[in-house]
Amino acid sequence: MLDYLRKVFSDNQSNTIRSTEKSSIERSNKKIEIAACALFIEIANADGEFTDEERKFIISEMKSTFNLDDDYVNDLMMLAEERVKESVSLYEFTGVINTTFTHEEKIELIESLWKLIYKDEKLNQYEDHLIKRIAATINIEHKQIINAKLWVKQQMGLK
Repeated sequence: MLDYLRKVFSDNQSNTIRSTEKSSIERSNKKIEIAACALFIEIANADGEFTDEERKFIISEMKSTFNLDDDYVNDLMMLAEERVKESVSLYEFTGVINTTFTHEEKIELIESLWKLIYKDEKLNQYEDHLIKRIAATINIEHKQIINAKLWVKQQMGLK
């Protein structure tokens, strides 16, 4: 009987630990998703015009990058927009990206941000400045920013 109680207590404790670890991972993932989404929103707002086409692109990128469903992405967009309004610095978002993304994932993020910028087929000076600030704070070299920009323009058939 005592062995049974030990086993039950032990199983219950390990389930609690696994549950705590899982919720910690989920919180971490949500923090990363919010940070990435916020950077997309910051770029979309940089030229003063956040279009429906840009919104659809962000939703599509978030769904495919993080394997999220429609309802979750819509909630995430609202939450990220709220966080952007409340933020005082890009570092709130880039700090999360910098500590969790690999170098390759950071480059992919920059490429996606360039795709968002060129949705309207033109580069605004504020968009250009902002993407360079984002890239600098996630430790992407200027040469890599330009290479990503040129690659995106080529993929989109832009000059």
